[in-house]
Amino acid sequence: MGETEQRPTAGSRLGAQENAGISTLEHGQKPPMTPPGKLVSIKIQMLDDTQETFDVPDTVGEERKTELASAASMQRAPGKVLHDAVCNHLNLVEGDYFGLEFPDHKKMMVWLDLLKPVMKQIRRPKHVVVKFVVKFFPPDHAQLQEELTRYLFALQVKQDLAQGRLTCNDTSTALLVSHIVQSEIGDFDETIDREHLAKNKYIPQQEALEDKIMEFHRSHMGQTPAESDFQLLEIARRLEMYGIRLHPAKDREGTKINLAVANTGILVFQGHTKINAFNWAKVRKLSFKRKRFLIKLRPDVNSSFQDTLEFLMASRDFCKSFWKICVEHHAFFRLFEEPKPKPKPVLFSRGSSFRFSGRTQKQVLDYVKEGGHKKVQFERKHSKIHSIRSLTAQPSEQHPEVPKQSSSFAYGDDNDAAAVQSCRQGKELKASAEDTGQHKSPSLKKSPKESKKVDGAVVSTVEEEEEASKDRMQQNRQSQQPSTAGSLTGSPHLSELSINSQGGPSVANMSLSPNLSPDAKQSSPLISPLLTDPTCIRTDDEEEVKRKRFPTEKAYFIAKEVATTERTYLKDLEVITSWFQSAVSKEDCMPESLRNLIFSNFEPLHKFHTGFLKEIEQRLALWEGRSNAHIKGDYQRIGDVMLKNIQSMKQLTIHLWKHNEILIELEDGIKNSRKLETFCRDFELQKVCYLPLNTFLLRPLHRLMHYKQIMERLCKHYPPSHIDFRDSRAALAEISEMVAQLHGNMIKMENFQKLHELKKDLIGIDNLVIPGREFIRLGSLSKLSGKGLQQRMFFLFNDILLYTSRGLTASNQFKVHGHLPLYGMTIEESEEEWGVPYCLTLRGQHQSIVVAASTRAEMDKWTEDIQMAIDLAEKSSGPAPELLASSPPDNKSPDETTVDQESEDDLSASRTSLERQSPHRGNTTVHVCWHRNTSVSMIDFSIAVENQLSGNLLRKFKNSNGWQKLWVVFTNFCMFFYKSHQDNHPLASLPLLGYSLTIPSESENIHKDYVFKLHFKSHVYYFRAESEYTFERWMEVIRSATSSASRTRALSHKEPHTY
Repeated sequence: MGETEQRPTAGSRLGAQENAGISTLEHGQKPPMTPPGKLVSIKIQMLDDTQETFDVPDTVGEERKTELASAASMQRAPGKVLHDAVCNHLNLVEGDYFGLEFPDHKKMMVWLDLLKPVMKQIRRPKHVVVKFVVKFFPPDHAQLQEELTRYLFALQVKQDLAQGRLTCNDTSTALLVSHIVQSEIGDFDETIDREHLAKNKYIPQQEALEDKIMEFHRSHMGQTPAESDFQLLEIARRLEMYGIRLHPAKDREGTKINLAVANTGILVFQGHTKINAFNWAKVRKLSFKRKRFLIKLRPDVNSSFQDTLEFLMASRDFCKSFWKICVEHHAFFRLFEEPKPKPKPVLFSRGSSFRFSGRTQKQVLDYVKEGGHKKVQFERKHSKIHSIRSLTAQPSEQHPEVPKQSSSFAYGDDNDAAAVQSCRQGKELKASAEDTGQHKSPSLKKSPKESKKVDGAVVSTVEEEEEASKDRMQQNRQSQQPSTAGSLTGSPHLSELSINSQGGPSVANMSLSPNLSPDAKQSSPLISPLLTDPTCIRTDDEEEVKRKRFPTEKAYFIAKEVATTERTYLKDLEVITSWFQSAVSKEDCMPESLRNLIFSNFEPLHKFHTGFLKEIEQRLALWEGRSNAHIKGDYQRIGDVMLKNIQSMKQLTIHLWKHNEILIELEDGIKNSRKLETFCRDFELQKVCYLPLNTFLLRPLHRLMHYKQIMERLCKHYPPSHIDFRDSRAALAEISEMVAQLHGNMIKMENFQKLHELKKDLIGIDNLVIPGREFIRLGSLSKLSGKGLQQRMFFLFNDILLYTSRGLTASNQFKVHGHLPLYGMTIEESEEEWGVPYCLTLRGQHQSIVVAASTRAEMDKWTEDIQMAIDLAEKSSGPAPELLASSPPDNKSPDETTVDQESEDDLSASRTSLERQSPHRGNTTVHVCWHRNTSVSMIDFSIAVENQLSGNLLRKFKNSNGWQKLWVVFTNFCMFFYKSHQDNHPLASLPLLGYSLTIPSESENIHKDYVFKLHFKSHVYYFRAESEYTFERWMEVIRSATSSASRTRALSHKEPHTY
């Protein structure tokens, strides 16, 4: 054996003599090796007041065990190991907002350094209790995308209230406690409330506020624990002391003050009153020298502050601790990624080597948005209602505006049916469910608990089904083992529709968890009935037999497209003539004149197209040879049927001209009648109304364009000598004439409809819909402010540019922050000036803003459209009228330091206004653009209108084996999935904005014809068409949604769209 290699020490490299020390071992003996697997137990106090013990390894991995030969080199496991262990125990994805604090040897509370060894920081672990608490408080709680994270934040607020750290007036205090009580015991009951408040002390001197607490609690009827958490944080975030930890100090004059650090910068308090703030944008350098804390500011001619501010703290340790916290807050909220470590000096170092370790807030948001994690159930320790409210299928009917808790579930054995759950997003359904297996689910307790067997209802998105499919396959491989907790998540970029369980039994397990905000994403882990119903799976042999049985010529598939899209169109008409009319007849909310106007013009259309569809289906049956009638004549054509019906359709033009009046009168009625507004809003929540109600009013005009496109394809396909060519050409001439007559009216109606649709998505704006205003583009951009780059939703019109953030309301609308009139505006690229990629500076007459797009292509689209809008505004009569009657414009420049604040006196009024908002609208294009960081223009909407398609497709997930036959409707940038074309509402939906459309490669082993692939981040779906023609058509229409064209490209091959 060779001698052990001696590693040179720092002292030996500098020439110092080696100290052999004193040994009691005999010659040749070696000191005993400490077992590399030695663990140290550390007690952690959680936010729900429970204590857990975690065993932290002394060592950091097998590759280092050979180096750990002495006790001095043993305890090397860094703080990150312990932090990760706690987050993994809680199944906490957004753990970066939290930290571990403990009393050091001087009894001063300090944060655990994630880079330093645990045992070098916690010297006596047996006598120390480490606290797991919130460390970084974000400016906007919509950024907390997990219900568990918001629950833990709510526990932190509860703790801060009890300890007197979060101070506010009596009204705010009572309102905060009322939401905590609602979360813990459910709806108001005076007797139960008094008993509960007597046993639980949430604040000092609670007795004096008990009546006010109960008064507020009474107003929270139907609010789920998830919603209560969200409302609690919404109120708390506006308080001056929210998330604030005071550090005593003195200024240069010796005046006692308190310093604190927040997401915006460093704050100065006198007592509990904020007297100053130093925004990160104005801070050039932070340092400390002994007990002195130094802030070096950027030069500012308008500022009265000196270049360097100095504060005196109690000791060097206090000063260094506060300096570290400031460094971490700056890095977490301002940097895009974790700062790289500085190289170690060879001889000696100057200053501290401390740096922030971990993901920044931007990295956390990006990770959660990618959806690469899974949801699990968690237990609310103090909540007596835990998941009771979610165990029934009815509550969402009683309180449609209240976001529901998320539902997590676990898989059982192979005999379990699909697991499903109920949540509400404007569409809802009851379905029975039954659990046949034992399930376990992780919670805040270490011991998993069996979940309850209940009845539930179902909701689906395609991305959730994909996740369910993966877990189900994995579970099948482990069917011999006991069932462990399994969970799913949908992508936070996806909106849901309700799913109708018409397939076999299903399982629902409860405890709901919205993914983005309680309302933005009520993510439901599930397996769709489509995944488990054996009738949905078709074998390849069956498909081949079916394919050989039917005609293969292109004309047949064009005719078939007429039939499939006509089925969808008829269903859309039935939304008005059947479902809406039935609902109106039960409610006395619509004026008789408006009722007659709508239904007298839609019923003739429905009657005509019912007969039209029958004729088309009869002709297809003859064409396919399903009747002996084809022997007596040539029925393999469609032009004659189209010509006959289009000529008859011209008699219905009088009804089509009335649609503009219908749309205007309905919107005026909604504006003038709260009862009608509520009725229409509730109708949009029904599952049959899968699109905005006023969109269905435009369907007849859109359908004319589809007929024109179909006849153009048919005429292009036929040679002039074909028997069907003359009829087809005549039908094309007839329908082209109708489209030309109604096209201008349709463009105006689309703009009018879009403005009213956007009005529902916005709050803080009174007069969005005014004569002459036209919508141009909406989308997500980052706005540069004193807090750094903040995601904002921008809305561009022909006279004004709005910027908004996603509101913290039950409806999840977008709150208008400000607006820039386009009259006199200039736009310029400013990447070099601000050091931000794809950056633009918009300079208005009264204010300027700096925005950044996600890609070069997005920046080019915005630049092109904004410049076009500026040119239009310059040609108009003058500046746009005042827009924001409810909310003042935000006149802050990018480097201003102030933060939006709301007085505590306004909190109660704010809560009341939130209750009046319309229900959640997470299925709109606006929300999809927000989550996928993209934009769409009015040109895109117009192209989408022309590119609608329906038909059967076979669908396959990336990791599934079989193909599932579905009826698919593509409209409004979204694929809607049905079990069959007879279904009244979709089972699931897949918004396609941001997706890429490709052909599968050889390595993907699809080996089927007519297959296309949809891909977004980790989500991959394969779809299989029945013929080359249908494959090309699906590729064509989907490409229109997945690759938004620029205005120049769109207008080069489409008719001009005048704004």
